[in-house]
Amino acid sequence: MGDLSGIGPEIIAAALADPSVTALCRPLVLGDRGAMERGIAVAGVDLAIVSAPDLIPPAAAAPGTLYLRELSTLKADQMEYGRPTPAGGDACYRYICEAARLCMEGTAAAMATAPINKESLNSAGHHFPGHTELLAELAGGHEVVMMLAGERLRVTLVTIHEALSRVPELVTFERVLSTIRITNASLSRWFCRTPRLAVLALNPHCGEGGMFGDEESRIIAPAIAQARAEGIDATGPLSADTLFHFACEGGYDAVVCMYHDQGLIPLKLLHFDDGVNVTLGLPIIRTSVDHGTAYDLAGTGRASAASMKAALVMAAGMAQTVQEI
Repeated sequence: MGDLSGIGPEIIAAALADPSVTALCRPLVLGDRGAMERGIAVAGVDLAIVSAPDLIPPAAAAPGTLYLRELSTLKADQMEYGRPTPAGGDACYRYICEAARLCMEGTAAAMATAPINKESLNSAGHHFPGHTELLAELAGGHEVVMMLAGERLRVTLVTIHEALSRVPELVTFERVLSTIRITNASLSRWFCRTPRLAVLALNPHCGEGGMFGDEESRIIAPAIAQARAEGIDATGPLSADTLFHFACEGGYDAVVCMYHDQGLIPLKLLHFDDGVNVTLGLPIIRTSVDHGTAYDLAGTGRASAASMKAALVMAAGMAQTVQEI
């Protein structure tokens, strides 16, 4: 359910009221009844909550039914719209842990997450920059990659939530190669058999022969060469200021980016409402909305559920691919 002070519950309600979503999966919501009741009211949809403490929703769920596993009972002042609280952060943490547990034990096929507030999570004593890093730890320390995806563009990130000043030291041969490997393996598994990967430069104009930096020749190009020697269709380093045009025209199946904003700015320009965040490298399927808690919209009924729907649809599609293989 994500942060109860944000738009999570209402976009979940709007998404699960859409028959095209529930036709693809049997959703089980992990969260708080009070927040879910409020979210249903804000979304203006007709859903009846059924408590599901020990079960996964039946195959023939009644239309208009929302199955909820209640993991918290927060008070009104602990989930006031637009105000992160330690209680809310701790509740979010427990929702994520339970979802990961259900997936790792095979009870659930996939998890799709609503947005969390990192300040709230950390104020509750859970010191993680976001979902991605927490899930990596819960899964036993797996090396993971964040992918943001829409119909026209997919991007993966070598570095994620880091200060821009630290990015050059974090862009290492090992991290670039690992990101290429995980991106290739994951896309081959769930999206396309032989993915074509574009790998971006760190510096403008690929460093311009060393005038603007030499990470391209020292680090990125050797990592790409090693990936190609392993049979991966990776091309680069390529300049970010032109590459995205060709990627959006269908020239590549994913773009490996060196830092957060390098990839997320073009992705959100194209897929602001329907982008999906996918954690690659985990032993489970995890998708998420590609936006934050939107405190300014929480409770207004104006928040778009498009990304939540897209995250659920993508998770269901990935799970179906697993079953077919």
